[in-house]
Amino acid sequence: MAENKTSADAKIEKTNGAGMPAMPLFYTNPVPLDSRKHVKMGLKKDFGLGFTSHVNAVPVNMIEMPQICHFYPIAFSPDQNATPVALIGLRDDENLFVDGKGNWQPNTYVPAYIRRYPFIFSEMPGSEQLTLCVDLRDDILGESHEQKLFDDEAKPTQLAQNALEFCKSYHAAAQQTVAFSKALSESGLLVERHAEINTGDGRKINFSGFRIIDEQKLADLDDQQFLEWRKKGWLPFLYAHLFSGAQWQRLTSLLAERMKKEGTA
Repeated sequence: MAENKTSADAKIEKTNGAGMPAMPLFYTNPVPLDSRKHVKMGLKKDFGLGFTSHVNAVPVNMIEMPQICHFYPIAFSPDQNATPVALIGLRDDENLFVDGKGNWQPNTYVPAYIRRYPFIFSEMPGSEQLTLCVDLRDDILGESHEQKLFDDEAKPTQLAQNALEFCKSYHAAAQQTVAFSKALSESGLLVERHAEINTGDGRKINFSGFRIIDEQKLADLDDQQFLEWRKKGWLPFLYAHLFSGAQWQRLTSLLAERMKKEGTA
């Protein structure tokens, strides 16, 4: 299943230090959805969100930030991309919002990057189209699973059509976020931050490797650039990031609860 791409579309794949393609976060074997190869395939019903258990941050799109800020601290990656991320853990390889059964924290917004899984758009070599792919994992996708991707006539089911529409919306929002992040990275507003988290038992956790907007630098932003960002509709997202700082306390509380259950607090 494919969708025409625009000139602004970028490849989903990134490269690692050795120049080899690196998989997007969570994905292990994304393949183009094919009615011939996958006509009998289906998704496991309620496969859960356990695949997120070993990460402490996930990318978010700009348009999500007003929702994200009520649940997670928002930070920006330390590289030149300045990708906005929701912080979901304070220790390495730990997501504080998912339990051992793959259930997310109740009444908590789940970032779109996670809800999109196991589908994703990919740009195929030599093609002007973005192709809908699915992560080929036996524990999620298989002939014995209930939620079929194609019907008996090899036509996409409602599930596959919904996945295509969701990925289209996600991709469009991601492109808008790239422009926002680039401008923010070049503005000089972002500063490196180091957080020292007190777990409440006399121990502290050092959390680093992220950037935030310096409030004083934002206040000193020249009028021309401020008005330009206002015209582009970016100001609510800047303030959403600033408001999200209140959620550090929530992360600290969730960590204290987790450590208590582990018997380490």
